[in-house]
Amino acid sequence: MMSLAAAGWTGLCVIALLIAERADSRAGVLLAKPAASLGFVAVAWSRADLSHPHAGWMLAAFVACALGDVLLIPLGRGPLFLGGLGSFALGHVLFARAFWALAPTWRVAGVALLAMGAVAWFTLRWLDPHLDRALYWAVRVYIAIIGLMVAVAAGATAASGDPRIAIGVVAFAASDLSVARERFVSPGCVKLVWGLPLYYAAQLLLAWTAS
Repeated sequence: MMSLAAAGWTGLCVIALLIAERADSRAGVLLAKPAASLGFVAVAWSRADLSHPHAGWMLAAFVACALGDVLLIPLGRGPLFLGGLGSFALGHVLFARAFWALAPTWRVAGVALLAMGAVAWFTLRWLDPHLDRALYWAVRVYIAIIGLMVAVAAGATAASGDPRIAIGVVAFAASDLSVARERFVSPGCVKLVWGLPLYYAAQLLLAWTAS
Protein backbone atom coordinates (compact mmCIF):
# COMPACT_ATOMS: atom_id res chain seq x y z
CA MET A 1 0.00 0.00 0.00
CA MET A 2 2.82 2.42 0.83
CA SER A 3 4.48 1.77 -2.53
CA LEU A 4 1.24 2.51 -4.41
CA ALA A 5 0.72 5.70 -2.43
CA ALA A 6 4.30 6.81 -3.08
CA ALA A 7 3.96 6.05 -6.80
CA GLY A 8 0.74 8.08 -6.92
CA TRP A 9 2.50 10.92 -5.10
CA THR A 10 5.25 10.89 -7.72
CA GLY A 11 2.67 10.98 -10.50
CA LEU A 12 0.94 14.02 -9.02
CA CYS A 13 4.24 15.80 -8.42
CA VAL A 14 5.35 15.14 -12.00
CA ILE A 15 2.16 16.78 -13.26
CA ALA A 16 2.90 19.78 -11.02
CA LEU A 17 6.50 19.78 -12.27
CA LEU A 18 5.42 19.84 -15.91
CA ILE A 19 3.06 22.73 -15.20
CA ALA A 20 5.83 24.64 -13.43
CA GLU A 21 8.29 23.99 -16.27
CA ARG A 22 5.72 25.09 -18.85
CA ALA A 23 5.10 28.29 -16.88
CA ASP A 24 8.87 28.79 -16.41
CA SER A 25 8.34 28.92 -12.65
CA ARG A 26 11.67 28.03 -11.06
CA ALA A 27 10.08 28.22 -7.60
CA GLY A 28 7.48 25.69 -8.72
CA VAL A 29 10.19 23.41 -10.11
CA LEU A 30 12.16 23.75 -6.88
CA LEU A 31 9.13 22.45 -4.96
CA ALA A 32 7.80 19.82 -7.35
CA LYS A 33 10.96 18.13 -8.60
CA PRO A 34 12.45 17.05 -5.24
CA ALA A 35 8.97 15.96 -4.13
CA ALA A 36 8.57 13.79 -7.24
CA SER A 37 12.00 12.23 -6.72
CA LEU A 38 11.28 11.58 -3.06
CA GLY A 39 8.35 9.48 -4.25
CA PHE A 40 10.43 6.98 -6.21
CA VAL A 41 12.91 6.73 -3.33
CA ALA A 42 9.95 5.90 -1.05
CA VAL A 43 8.71 3.25 -3.49
CA ALA A 44 12.14 1.62 -3.55
CA TRP A 45 12.39 1.77 0.24
CA SER A 46 8.98 0.16 0.70
CA ARG A 47 9.77 -2.60 -1.81
CA ALA A 48 13.37 -3.29 -0.81
CA ASP A 49 14.39 -6.62 0.67
CA LEU A 50 17.56 -5.51 2.42
CA SER A 51 18.57 -9.10 3.10
CA HIS A 52 19.76 -9.18 -0.52
CA PRO A 53 22.64 -6.88 -1.57
CA HIS A 54 20.76 -5.99 -4.77
CA ALA A 55 18.23 -3.96 -2.78
CA GLY A 56 20.85 -1.95 -0.90
CA TRP A 57 22.64 -0.95 -4.09
CA MET A 58 19.31 -0.04 -5.69
CA LEU A 59 18.39 2.23 -2.79
CA ALA A 60 21.75 3.96 -2.97
CA ALA A 61 21.26 4.47 -6.72
CA PHE A 62 17.85 6.09 -6.24
CA VAL A 63 19.22 8.46 -3.61
CA ALA A 64 22.06 9.48 -5.94
CA CYS A 65 19.58 10.13 -8.75
CA ALA A 66 17.30 12.15 -6.47
CA LEU A 67 20.28 14.31 -5.51
CA GLY A 68 21.09 14.74 -9.19
CA ASP A 69 17.52 15.89 -9.83
CA VAL A 70 17.92 18.65 -7.27
CA LEU A 71 21.32 19.75 -8.57
CA LEU A 72 19.99 20.00 -12.13
CA ILE A 73 17.18 22.39 -11.20
CA PRO A 74 19.24 25.52 -12.02
CA LEU A 75 19.58 26.11 -15.75
CA GLY A 76 22.92 26.36 -17.53
CA ARG A 77 26.18 24.43 -17.30
CA GLY A 78 27.67 25.78 -14.06
CA PRO A 79 29.11 23.91 -11.06
CA LEU A 80 25.69 22.60 -9.98
CA PHE A 81 25.18 21.09 -13.43
CA LEU A 82 28.52 19.29 -13.12
CA GLY A 83 27.50 18.13 -9.64
CA GLY A 84 24.22 16.83 -11.05
CA LEU A 85 26.07 15.06 -13.85
CA GLY A 86 28.34 13.45 -11.28
CA SER A 87 25.41 12.39 -9.09
CA PHE A 88 23.68 10.73 -12.02
CA ALA A 89 26.91 9.07 -13.12
CA LEU A 90 27.20 7.65 -9.59
CA GLY A 91 23.56 6.56 -9.76
CA HIS A 92 24.20 4.68 -13.01
CA VAL A 93 27.25 2.98 -11.48
CA LEU A 94 25.23 1.96 -8.42
CA PHE A 95 22.45 0.57 -10.62
CA ALA A 96 25.02 -1.45 -12.54
CA ARG A 97 26.38 -2.79 -9.25
CA ALA A 98 22.86 -3.71 -8.14
CA PHE A 99 22.23 -5.66 -11.35
CA TRP A 100 25.64 -7.32 -10.99
CA ALA A 101 24.33 -8.81 -7.74
CA LEU A 102 21.68 -10.67 -9.79
CA ALA A 103 24.38 -12.78 -11.51
CA PRO A 104 23.78 -11.48 -15.04
CA THR A 105 24.14 -13.59 -18.15
CA TRP A 106 27.38 -12.21 -19.53
CA ARG A 107 26.85 -13.29 -23.14
CA VAL A 108 23.70 -11.18 -23.27
CA ALA A 109 25.48 -8.34 -21.47
CA GLY A 110 28.29 -8.44 -24.03
CA VAL A 111 25.90 -8.19 -26.98
CA ALA A 112 24.11 -5.29 -25.27
CA LEU A 113 27.44 -3.55 -24.66
CA LEU A 114 28.28 -3.74 -28.36
CA ALA A 115 24.87 -2.28 -29.21
CA MET A 116 25.39 0.53 -26.71
CA GLY A 117 28.76 1.25 -28.29
CA ALA A 118 26.97 2.03 -31.54
CA VAL A 119 24.43 4.18 -29.70
CA ALA A 120 27.25 6.05 -27.98
CA TRP A 121 28.96 6.73 -31.32
CA PHE A 122 25.84 8.27 -32.84
CA THR A 123 25.11 10.22 -29.66
CA LEU A 124 28.57 11.77 -29.59
CA ARG A 125 28.37 12.70 -33.28
CA TRP A 126 25.17 14.55 -32.39
CA LEU A 127 26.54 16.25 -29.26
CA ASP A 128 30.17 16.98 -30.08
CA PRO A 129 29.56 20.17 -32.10
CA HIS A 130 27.79 21.64 -29.05
CA LEU A 131 30.26 20.63 -26.31
CA ASP A 132 32.88 22.97 -24.90
CA ARG A 133 36.32 21.73 -23.87
CA ALA A 134 35.41 21.46 -20.17
CA LEU A 135 32.66 18.94 -20.86
CA TYR A 136 34.27 17.01 -23.71
CA TRP A 137 35.62 14.12 -21.63
CA ALA A 138 33.01 14.35 -18.88
CA VAL A 139 30.24 13.60 -21.38
CA ARG A 140 32.22 10.69 -22.83
CA VAL A 141 32.75 9.13 -19.42
CA TYR A 142 29.07 9.64 -18.60
CA ILE A 143 27.92 7.96 -21.82
CA ALA A 144 30.32 5.05 -21.21
CA ILE A 145 28.85 4.56 -17.73
CA ILE A 146 25.33 4.53 -19.16
CA GLY A 147 26.38 1.91 -21.70
CA LEU A 148 27.82 -0.27 -18.94
CA MET A 149 24.63 0.07 -16.87
CA VAL A 150 22.41 -0.93 -19.80
CA ALA A 151 24.62 -3.89 -20.65
CA VAL A 152 24.63 -5.28 -17.10
CA ALA A 153 20.87 -4.68 -16.86
CA ALA A 154 20.32 -6.69 -20.06
CA GLY A 155 22.33 -9.54 -18.59
CA ALA A 156 20.40 -9.31 -15.31
CA THR A 157 17.11 -9.42 -17.21
CA ALA A 158 18.21 -12.56 -19.03
CA ALA A 159 19.26 -14.18 -15.74
CA SER A 160 16.23 -13.17 -13.69
CA GLY A 161 13.54 -13.27 -16.35
CA ASP A 162 12.27 -9.88 -15.19
CA PRO A 163 11.84 -7.60 -18.25
CA ARG A 164 11.12 -4.59 -16.02
CA ILE A 165 14.85 -4.24 -15.38
CA ALA A 166 15.79 -3.82 -19.04
CA ILE A 167 12.74 -1.71 -19.86
CA GLY A 168 13.33 0.61 -16.93
CA VAL A 169 17.03 1.05 -17.63
CA VAL A 170 16.57 1.68 -21.36
CA ALA A 171 13.85 4.23 -20.59
CA PHE A 172 16.13 5.87 -18.01
CA ALA A 173 18.98 6.08 -20.53
CA ALA A 174 16.66 7.44 -23.23
CA SER A 175 15.40 10.17 -20.90
CA ASP A 176 19.00 11.39 -20.59
CA LEU A 177 18.83 12.36 -24.26
CA SER A 178 16.19 14.98 -23.48
CA VAL A 179 18.49 16.52 -20.85
CA ALA A 180 21.39 16.49 -23.32
CA ARG A 181 19.26 18.18 -25.97
CA GLU A 182 18.07 20.85 -23.53
CA ARG A 183 21.49 21.66 -22.05
CA PHE A 184 23.70 21.27 -25.12
CA VAL A 185 21.72 21.43 -28.35
CA SER A 186 18.40 23.26 -28.29
CA PRO A 187 16.43 24.21 -25.17
CA GLY A 188 12.74 23.57 -25.66
CA CYS A 189 9.71 21.56 -24.70
CA VAL A 190 11.12 18.10 -25.50
CA LYS A 191 11.67 17.23 -21.84
CA LEU A 192 8.07 18.26 -21.09
CA VAL A 193 6.64 16.10 -23.87
CA TRP A 194 8.58 12.92 -23.10
CA GLY A 195 11.80 13.52 -21.17
CA LEU A 196 10.54 14.09 -17.63
CA PRO A 197 7.54 11.70 -17.84
CA LEU A 198 9.79 8.96 -19.24
CA TYR A 199 12.43 9.53 -16.56
CA TYR A 200 10.01 9.28 -13.65
CA ALA A 201 8.17 6.32 -15.19
CA ALA A 202 11.53 4.55 -15.54
CA GLN A 203 12.50 5.27 -11.94
CA LEU A 204 9.17 3.99 -10.64
CA LEU A 205 9.45 0.83 -12.73
CA LEU A 206 12.96 0.19 -11.45
CA ALA A 207 11.91 0.99 -7.88
CA TRP A 208 9.30 -1.74 -8.17
CA THR A 209 12.08 -4.26 -8.85
CA ALA A 210 13.97 -3.41 -5.65
CA SER A 211 12.34 -6.39 -3.99
